[in-house]
Amino acid sequence: MAEFTSSSSSMAPQSQAQAQAQVDGAPSGFSFDHVYRNAMLEQSVKDKNVLPMATKTGTTIVGLTYKGGVVLGADTRATGGTEVADKDCEKIHYLAPNIYCCGAGTAADTEKTTELISSQMELLRMNTGVSSRVVTACTLLKRMLFKYQGHVSAALVLGGCDATGPHVYQIYPHGSTGRLPYTTMGSGSLAAMSVFETGWQDNMEEADAVELVKRSILAGIFNDLGSGSNCDICVIRTDGSVQMDRGAVTPNDTQPLRDAIRRSGKLTMRPGTTAVLKTEFTPARTMGLTLADVTVTEMET
Repeated sequence: MAEFTSSSSSMAPQSQAQAQAQVDGAPSGFSFDHVYRNAMLEQSVKDKNVLPMATKTGTTIVGLTYKGGVVLGADTRATGGTEVADKDCEKIHYLAPNIYCCGAGTAADTEKTTELISSQMELLRMNTGVSSRVVTACTLLKRMLFKYQGHVSAALVLGGCDATGPHVYQIYPHGSTGRLPYTTMGSGSLAAMSVFETGWQDNMEEADAVELVKRSILAGIFNDLGSGSNCDICVIRTDGSVQMDRGAVTPNDTQPLRDAIRRSGKLTMRPGTTAVLKTEFTPARTMGLTLADVTVTEMET
């Protein structure tokens, strides 16, 4: 009976806390943090009759393997909702001298994620003294993305060449990965994949692989509103050389259209059009100080 009485007395404070929580309207027992969020969403529907929507992101990124290495491609449009925020956004990121990564999703997430993993890869090369392997970069990326459960909006196409040959990986924001001979990601991935499915072959030559990547990116640019502007190409070869071609294709170049416009010379204000009535120069006040009045003190190191 003593043990029963002791346990009853020890449970009393917990029951009081639960009762107080119920009186205050807070959830008791387990932590149901989403209760407040759901209540806010319910109230938003009652007031505005609309639900908050996720921000639409747009990109077309691709990657494929050929006989002598890997070719990565990406468009250069960055959007903020329905507006074009950047027409020349760089979406092919450096990870290692032999590994590059294309990013789709939130621009800040893709850039900082690849920067972090690139730093870790550099430290690993300094410790081991050997070149980085593509599967190592894939493992580091998938572990980080899985840790954040998809809240880091970074869909990646990882490509590179190491001692085991050329490799292309697709990495989803939740951390799932797949090793494929060719892959596409982003809002324009379906249009790009249709080009890959009809044109990709085993043991392709480099020129044919680059041309196929260009066609796939252009398919995303012209068929997806979230993709646009130019096409960037990165070729990673098994001999260790890398060729980055920014603006390999510029289908939306507006400079020729701007040059074709002929404006009237009457709208150009030449120097001297407006008369200058008076010119006056007032030197800045120095309070009577010169360099001779400045005392230089050595810093302690």
